[in-house]
Amino acid sequence: MANGNSDSDPSSLRVGFVGLGIMGLPMANNLVKAGYRVTVWNRSADKAKPLTDKGAQVVSTPQEVAERSDVTVAMLADPAAARAVANEVAPGMAAGKGYVDMSTIDAQSAQAIRDLIKGKGAQYLEAPVSGSKQPAEQGKLVILAAGDRELYDRASPLFEVMGKASFYLGEVGKGANMKIAVNMLMGSMLASYAEALALAEAAGLNAQDFVEVINTGAMAAPIFALKGPAMVDGKYPPAFPLRHQKKDMGLAEELGKATSQPLKVANAVHELYTQAAEKGLGDEDFTAVLEAVGRAKR
Repeated sequence: MANGNSDSDPSSLRVGFVGLGIMGLPMANNLVKAGYRVTVWNRSADKAKPLTDKGAQVVSTPQEVAERSDVTVAMLADPAAARAVANEVAPGMAAGKGYVDMSTIDAQSAQAIRDLIKGKGAQYLEAPVSGSKQPAEQGKLVILAAGDRELYDRASPLFEVMGKASFYLGEVGKGANMKIAVNMLMGSMLASYAEALALAEAAGLNAQDFVEVINTGAMAAPIFALKGPAMVDGKYPPAFPLRHQKKDMGLAEELGKATSQPLKVANAVHELYTQAAEKGLGDEDFTAVLEAVGRAKR
């Protein structure tokens, strides 16, 4: 179900934001630009400067963010970071407040954070996003929410600033599982694209011709059009770091085991991302998986 609440006055809602990485910084920036009073925290405080220059308030702990905010948004790297920061946020939560965790984590972590936050009398919503750096900058993320419906409705104006669509999926865990399935597909698509590109080159074909053929035919996809040219050049500027895609493939593998669903393709793809990370490419864009498929020297 897509959201439809767009008439909230930004000045009436105090917003907190914790986690200012590749995704979090542009998301928080869009909230500031939209007129929201935003209080921010990041473990590396210097990353907050672009926001404080525009009027955001920076504080020294996640607890202070929660204390100063009606709704606190989190965007963190992985389940361990999400749990750790939630533990720091929790003392600042209370009845009437809400916590929206937009990190990509497993359902069990989301449920544990829910219990922690609701134990303080506050509301909880998981809301992982589909999209990388550019959609985050453009406010065109797809938001996959689950948890307290009242908080979803309250946070919908924020989602409309940060994204192009949001969906309410039901109980906590369903947002996490939807995101895992989506990212599993994305990672598998890019790994297969990388392998096909490598095969084309190995067979003596021009790599740019391959990109253009894919972009013209039935398999054309925005992600291939966006990523293909840089892959041809062997360049991987990080919009979505490979270490995060590796983490998401691992979450998919765990979910497959938990649900007794075989994931033969995804498990093989997970191994490719693992190999790429072992080559020291974890901080490059996830398209650097190309370096793990055995690309012939150009």
